[in-house]
Amino acid sequence: MKKSEIRFNIELDSQNVPEKITWEATERQPPVIEPTKAICVSIWDYKQQNTLKIDLWTKDMPVDEMKRFFVETIGGLGETLKNATGDEVMVSEINELCERLGKYLEKQSKG
Repeated sequence: MKKSEIRFNIELDSQNVPEKITWEATERQPPVIEPTKAICVSIWDYKQQNTLKIDLWTKDMPVDEMKRFFVETIGGLGETLKNATGDEVMVSEINELCERLGKYLEKQSKG
């Protein structure tokens, strides 16, 4: 059986706040350790019927990037939902939300 791994490395300051986050994946050729400013990992616990989450971001990540990261994550989840379930109603609702949030962010950036 083929196996694949994704690794996250988190460097913390003295208060356990992430200063640096890097990731690598065994499927990536050639192997590269990439820096990032944020990660969101969700794991479905089928026994408890809920989601376990790991959300981390570096202390130097700008707020506007964090907001965009969330909007893009929600949009990506919509695409995943579409591919996994074909539920067009839920996908449409997610897409409409992302559109509204995108306009909000655009308006905020013009200040």
